[in-house]
Amino acid sequence: MDGQIIGLVAVIMSLGIPIAAMYMFYRVRKLRTDERMAALARGVAVPMEPELSQVASSRRSGILLTAAAVGWIITFSLIGRFEHDAAIAGYFGIIPLAVGIGFFVDAFLVRRDLHTS
Repeated sequence: MDGQIIGLVAVIMSLGIPIAAMYMFYRVRKLRTDERMAALARGVAVPMEPELSQVASSRRSGILLTAAAVGWIITFSLIGRFEHDAAIAGYFGIIPLAVGIGFFVDAFLVRRDLHTS
């Protein structure tokens, strides 16, 4: 009985958390839109939030992924000193590290293309 409940909870959590996150994203966005529409209806000037440029977005993603990968690798390398099998998990940090470096390269190439145009 205990194994079945654990499996059920795992399935509910693995499906429920992403659905809840998407719903919360939708609700926050809808509330912001409703607030902006109400302000515009009253004649209040609403400043528009500037969106990040493609260079800034790629650079931000690169920083976040690279920092997360370095943290992942360091964490599992330290754990691997005591538990050898955990060191293998540190190698999986290379994946987000490579993606983060790819974002840095993308930001560099887009910035270079903008300056040459």
